Amino acid sequence: MALVMAGLIIVQTNSLKQAADIKADQFNNQVNRALAQVIDKLESNETRIVQRLVNYNTMPSLSPVDIGNLPPGQGSLSITYFEQNYFGNYREKLQFSYNENSEGQEGENRQNMDFSSSAFDALLQQNLQRMRARERNINYQASLMEMRNIQSKSIEERVDSTILVSLLDHAMEDCGIEMEYKYAVKSFQHGQEKVIFGSPGFEHNHKNTIPGLLFPRDIDERQPNYLYVYFPKQSSFLIKATGIMVIPSLILTGLLIAIFVYSIMIIFRQKKLSAIKNDFINNMTHELKTPISTISLASQMLEDSGVSNTPRTISHVAKVINQESKRLSFQVEKVLQMAVFNEGRLKLRFKEININDLATKVAANFEIRVKSESGKLLADINAVEDEIKGDEVHITNVIFNLLDNAVKYSKDAPQIKLSTETKKDFAVISVKDNGIGIPKEHQSQIFERFYRVPTGNVHDVKGFGLGLSYVKKIVDVHKGRIKVDSAANKGTKFSLYFPLNTK
Repeated sequence: MALVMAGLIIVQTNSLKQAADIKADQFNNQVNRALAQVIDKLESNETRIVQRLVNYNTMPSLSPVDIGNLPPGQGSLSITYFEQNYFGNYREKLQFSYNENSEGQEGENRQNMDFSSSAFDALLQQNLQRMRARERNINYQASLMEMRNIQSKSIEERVDSTILVSLLDHAMEDCGIEMEYKYAVKSFQHGQEKVIFGSPGFEHNHKNTIPGLLFPRDIDERQPNYLYVYFPKQSSFLIKATGIMVIPSLILTGLLIAIFVYSIMIIFRQKKLSAIKNDFINNMTHELKTPISTISLASQMLEDSGVSNTPRTISHVAKVINQESKRLSFQVEKVLQMAVFNEGRLKLRFKEININDLATKVAANFEIRVKSESGKLLADINAVEDEIKGDEVHITNVIFNLLDNAVKYSKDAPQIKLSTETKKDFAVISVKDNGIGIPKEHQSQIFERFYRVPTGNVHDVKGFGLGLSYVKKIVDVHKGRIKVDSAANKGTKFSLYFPLNTK
């Protein structure tokens, strides 16, 4: 069971960890997309700035075509190209002319004129293409030079904190991240970390910090400038995100563990109860066997013709049979009484009782038993308020049980003290002896059914282990409590607290 439970917990824990890791990876991907978007925006802004600068400093123009007077038989055409570009001023002039030597060749000249017009169009188109190619090249070179100029600046000049925060806010919103974040821009020139700017209270060693390289597409060389972002409430966010899967799993796992622990407790309790019941059966066998054997022996004496059945002998045997019968009935009654009590069929008759009077009567009746053991019973009746409400018979039995234990567990002549007193709202009955005592480790178990303090294989004190269990139940029914003060070989004191009858 333990191995299966451990394996189940390991598998469940691994599944939960994988689910949490997936959520964490998804969140990190969202953050990385947001950072990439911010970095792209920063680079796009620089590109637009460069283009504006190039367009401002480069203004190509083509002058109108100058066509002079074309008298019959001759003409001229000139094209002027002027350009003020990023690198300076450039001027180019193209001329075209033709002559006619003979007036008789008017048709041929007109044909040459048409041909010259077509050649002019081709030349003009070629010139325009050369102009556009030159313009593109100049723009590219200018952009490259301007880009290098900007990229050579420090990161403080290239990134504006206000614009960066605005870009971060928009990027987080676009990626569906609605948590508070902390950011910082750092430079690592010459291997030394330098914080350029960032959020107040930024934790530089936060375990969930995500970095992003700034301006990764620089022309000459990537500079070690990074944008760092982390979320102070990331852990709680991930727990909530995985809560739908984690919480039921945790509840079910907790229930399985509780059921497993409860099952183990039941197994050990049943094992302990089985051992206690076996001990009870052994003790009961001894307790019942002794009076039965005595009665059987006495009856055999009466039947034996070899024994003189004088009146004195018959009286003695009858007395023995009577005493052992009472003893047997008492033992059987204790077992039946506890069974009735545990089944809830015990009926108590509550009435007003004076514990001083009750303790005095019990002491007088039990003193004979103590004296038969060469002991002494002292009654110390000091309760100022002694009226309680309870069942007189059962409270009397409780006191008798405690006095009987005090005699049984005294190695020497028993010295017993029965006392009463008043403590606040309770009338207290105490029984103190000079017996073998109860070790501390067993005091919490002595009120359990069938439990007896272990004494190895020595059974010099007989009993069922039901006396103190009966005492505890009777006191609980009367809404009282029991206090035990004992130590090994130093005697025991039981104090019974019964609520006073306040009417």
